[in-house]
Amino acid sequence: MTSAPVIEVSNLTKRFGDLVAVDGLEFSVRSGAVTGFLGPNGSGKSTTLRTIVGLNLPTSGTATINGANYRDLKHPLRGVGAFLDPKSLPKKLRARTYLRILATSNRIPTTRVEDVLDFVGIASVASKRIDEFSLGMAQRLGIAVALLGDPEVLIFDEPMNGLDPDGIRWMRQVFSSLATEGRTVLVSSHLINEIATCAHHVIVIGQGRLLAQGTVDELTVRVDSPVTFSSRDNASLAALIEGRGGTVTGTGENSVTVSGIDAEAIGQLALDARVVVTQLVTLRDSLEDSYFELTEQSLDFKVGH
Repeated sequence: MTSAPVIEVSNLTKRFGDLVAVDGLEFSVRSGAVTGFLGPNGSGKSTTLRTIVGLNLPTSGTATINGANYRDLKHPLRGVGAFLDPKSLPKKLRARTYLRILATSNRIPTTRVEDVLDFVGIASVASKRIDEFSLGMAQRLGIAVALLGDPEVLIFDEPMNGLDPDGIRWMRQVFSSLATEGRTVLVSSHLINEIATCAHHVIVIGQGRLLAQGTVDELTVRVDSPVTFSSRDNASLAALIEGRGGTVTGTGENSVTVSGIDAEAIGQLALDARVVVTQLVTLRDSLEDSYFELTEQSLDFKVGH
């Protein structure tokens, strides 16, 4: 059974004067999965996330979490954990003090502060003022803020900025474990390959509008994607494929590349002819390739044009 949407954005529009930052945007995010949120700079990603968590009021449309507006939540950190901008952290406060203030204001046990400091790996520096933190340390503190209330919904905007490779790997593991626990994880990032590694679903926007949403497989396999196969009788199977209107476009020592017919049909042909297939693979674009193809027309400028 498919879970009901947890985050739902419906016909969302946000204008700043004459600038339309978000334009009739619609998408949904479900629990138990990491959802990547992609788009070029200026596409409206941050504005959308800020609207979801009540920092921006929509010009029209809605952005709800479990059917409610974020601003209506009595103790928001216990339901929704969000970290959108390390620059928003209060620089003159010490990290531990800041977390304790948030815990008290949201009726979260203060013991939880030490738990999240240990989890994100900054307990040893938590007595420092936030303005002494590197960008990577500030990102980890922001993640601690998001996790403080042990929420079911987590929203991050560029959480991997400033993290070293070990930190990025750790962050991927955090997202995965949170989703496995059944939580809802929405992650905006410009690191497309990182999203491809950790996300189950992807939403792509451009100029404030939805360009695509679906699983990584759905976004990277096209209807006309070529297929490669290896079998005990490549020549016979290739002849059958051509007889069904497929085109054999390349042959290697051990494999054949085909277009115009999908893997399922090739498998059925092989089964009917009793040809043993040892490999059958649909070639797909990378998420990066699909992303650039989707967003090409929505860029404000193009290199070389």
